[in-house]
Amino acid sequence: MRPVCLHSQEEIETFLRRDTFLNLYAIGDLDNFFWRYTTWYALKNQDQVTVLALIYSGTDLPVLLGHARQPGGGMDELLQALVPLLPERFYAHLRVGGAAALKSAYQSQSHGVHYKMALTDPTCLNQVEPFAVVPLTTSDLDAILELYRVSYPGNWFDPRMLETGCYFGLRRKAQLVSVAGVHVFSPRYRVAALGNITTHPDMRGQGLGQAVTTSLCRHLLNSVDQIGLNVRADNASAIACYKKLGFEQFAEYEEFMLEAKRGPFDRPL
Repeated sequence: MRPVCLHSQEEIETFLRRDTFLNLYAIGDLDNFFWRYTTWYALKNQDQVTVLALIYSGTDLPVLLGHARQPGGGMDELLQALVPLLPERFYAHLRVGGAAALKSAYQSQSHGVHYKMALTDPTCLNQVEPFAVVPLTTSDLDAILELYRVSYPGNWFDPRMLETGCYFGLRRKAQLVSVAGVHVFSPRYRVAALGNITTHPDMRGQGLGQAVTTSLCRHLLNSVDQIGLNVRADNASAIACYKKLGFEQFAEYEEFMLEAKRGPFDRPL
């Protein structure tokens, strides 16, 4: 089968809604806030989408997300067919070991197995001790960047996301020491994905991360129905924190950095 480029938000959503939590990031990217940065490729069987790949170009490094109805599910075939269309360098979220499908054209480096988690018991949010959490805006950008520099270097942060009003923080003596935000937020599609959550190394173990995450989730539940997040499988402390807040682990995947091989016969032109 040859890949096709999809342009209908409705058609893409129909496929992704077969498992909302599994595909939550991509569903959020259908929102007009993100849509212009997306390119969608699919394989079809009798005019029905069977496997889907999203390339998101809204950040400096493009990101590829793979979505199949079943494990495998034709994703290798789709990725191999897309090789001439893929960026020279990109990040990818695929099934565990999924980058092997591109080994003839790309060098890959695993960034670890991750879990997808979903907020399934929001009542747990009521058990978190309240702190003086405040919403953050674009005027807090410098303080946010400084906190990430100290406590979360190399994180994926798009300053444009501050425009959503979905970033919350805690200060101690006027210094921002904890923050929680979103990678995806769509009132239209009623989904959100948490991200960029961190606490200053000197302030950890005091429940500040739980406090800012709780405030963020309570705010989001006013406009979305599903909240999810991705977390490294070896980040036991973060997983325990999210479970305490009512999140449940339900799937795993692997993240990769991929860069095109340089040999003239390694990658089709």
